[in-house]
Amino acid sequence: MSEIKNLKPECIWRNFYSLTQVPRPSGHLEKIQQFLLDFAKQAGVEAFKDPAGNIVMRKPATPGMENRKGIILQAHMDMVPQKTPESQHNFETDPIQPWIDGEWVKATGTTLGADNGLGVAAIMAVMEAKDLKHGPVDALITADEETGMFGANDLPEGELQGDILLNLDSETWGKFVIGSAGGIDVTATLEYKEADTDPEDAAVRLTVKGLRGGHSGLEINEGRGNANKMMVQMVREAIAELDARLASWHGGNMRNAIPFKAEAVVTLPKENVAALEELVSDWKETFNDEFKLIEPQGIEVFCEPVDTPATELPEEIQDNIVNAIFACHDGVVRFIPAYPEVVETSSNLAIIDIEGGRAALKILARSSREDMKEYVVGMLESCFSMAGMKVETGGSYGGWDPNPDSEALHLLLGEYKELFGQDGIIQVDHAGLECSVILGKYPHLDVVSLGPTMKSPHTTTERALIKTVEPFWQLLKKTLEDVPVK
Repeated sequence: MSEIKNLKPECIWRNFYSLTQVPRPSGHLEKIQQFLLDFAKQAGVEAFKDPAGNIVMRKPATPGMENRKGIILQAHMDMVPQKTPESQHNFETDPIQPWIDGEWVKATGTTLGADNGLGVAAIMAVMEAKDLKHGPVDALITADEETGMFGANDLPEGELQGDILLNLDSETWGKFVIGSAGGIDVTATLEYKEADTDPEDAAVRLTVKGLRGGHSGLEINEGRGNANKMMVQMVREAIAELDARLASWHGGNMRNAIPFKAEAVVTLPKENVAALEELVSDWKETFNDEFKLIEPQGIEVFCEPVDTPATELPEEIQDNIVNAIFACHDGVVRFIPAYPEVVETSSNLAIIDIEGGRAALKILARSSREDMKEYVVGMLESCFSMAGMKVETGGSYGGWDPNPDSEALHLLLGEYKELFGQDGIIQVDHAGLECSVILGKYPHLDVVSLGPTMKSPHTTTERALIKTVEPFWQLLKKTLEDVPVK
């Protein structure tokens, strides 16, 4: 594992390895916050934790560069905690186990945390470096970006002192992001009185797993399978054809991740179990045929007997919820008309938890247009309201409007062309970035997002492309050195 510390540039990979050894899942950041404060003290730079849980560091300008515009380097400290079914990893206590697989760095059985650990590692490299030339540099390392951008949303006004913000949370080297989608959490809930099961009925657990999952912003356009949407097709048919009743359902675990696994327990007459097994087998064949080009690894779909639970959903409640899940839009709603390769609006049916008298469905809707974001919310509200569910929204953040005339953008593009002999690519992302939230509090900032190449963030196949980290570091150093005067 420690071999990654020997990769180039050593200053970033060494710090990234240190980050992998500190537990930092969203919602449990005490250890990483203290780690960053201790690091800053050792590096000899000012640092503090603000009321939102963000870590702020300040490094003064090198002599002779005090008149340069101030740079704010920004990344988030938390990581998405996903693991393989067989992994025993505890994200609150255990270190990540990174390893080198050819040209990639991966993790054993879990997400790697390169999102956004490589950005944080680059900030650490700048803060500890003694040989860099730069104007005044602030670092803003935000808390709980992955679960609602809480650190950015609660960022105090007047805390940041710079003029240019470089967000280090983009995931394709050579592309410079100048805009991103806004998002909103939609939650539908229903409390119900459980019904007694027929003690003569059998119980069967249905499982869909082995899907690729993925980032619900960056990879929603690829049409990857959603385990919850697959499960509802089987459950709905089992109810209609085999007198099945729904007892419980658990699928997905992160709003911003496409769900790769779902499980549901149904009860049914014992004489219908063989037919259910045949139904599940047919759906397995159908799903693997439908997604053979998108999920080539093969989708696991199976059923197994379990003890008959004491209770299940009342029939009318069950039918309403299953129909609502079936009808709920999942995936791309619309592409940007002017940029048809870029997703404008989407909805991710991320989490379903139904058991013990309570049903909860959690969706993340995204759009670069506020009116389309409101349209998706209205569509989801209508869908779940017809099932008698209570629909609530939260965690809303606006989109980041592109500024193609950005001075920082043109500086980066010029430096990129000079260093590497090719033109950089300007991009607008469907993924939500904290830039939009920060700009709401600091509208004067000139903002661009960049980073080395990563693939499949928010999944257990997350990986970082080693060869892109060195040029990323070269560009960051050169940009700090050439920042214009105020």
